[in-house]
Amino acid sequence: MQPNLHVCPCQIHPSSSAISSPLLYKDCCQPYHEAVYNDAIYNGEVGKAEGIKAETAERLMRSRYSAFVLVIPEYIVKTTLPAQQDLLDIEAIESWAKETNWAGLEIVAYTPKLGKRHAQVEFKAYFKPTNNASTLEEKVQAHHELSAFVKVTDKINNDVRWYFLDPTVSMSVTQKQPCICGSGEKFKRCCGSYLG
Repeated sequence: MQPNLHVCPCQIHPSSSAISSPLLYKDCCQPYHEAVYNDAIYNGEVGKAEGIKAETAERLMRSRYSAFVLVIPEYIVKTTLPAQQDLLDIEAIESWAKETNWAGLEIVAYTPKLGKRHAQVEFKAYFKPTNNASTLEEKVQAHHELSAFVKVTDKINNDVRWYFLDPTVSMSVTQKQPCICGSGEKFKRCCGSYLG
């Protein structure tokens, strides 16, 4: 991790005027990253995120973007829905993060409440291609995504956390089985509509 970054990666936008007073990394995503990063070092395993947690789905999405920029794959895994974590390829996540020349983030739209426990964040993650681009369009490109998040309640520990629902993870789930987020509802009525 890079502890002395000036502006947090999630605060950088290709249009420098888009964010008037960007936050420093230490005041933005660093506390989230350190909580999970330190937990991974001490436990030596990937599992449930511990310590400080994102208050909103947008905050989680921003901290995940910064984790890609700073190449902290443990954070990406731990902030993905626990039922999907073991199915993620942490080496592929790390490789993709290292190979991408990140250029900034734009939150296009944030829908904080979709039903009882879901939210969506539409965003553009800007990056620069590795080839020698000549036009502005070639110099900066965007990965445009509409991401779904679920708020999971751990009744045993009285803990509530936001997690990313990864639609790229292949799971054997039927529409009538209990949802993978642990809500107690059927999959099709809960996370199924976001992963289908």
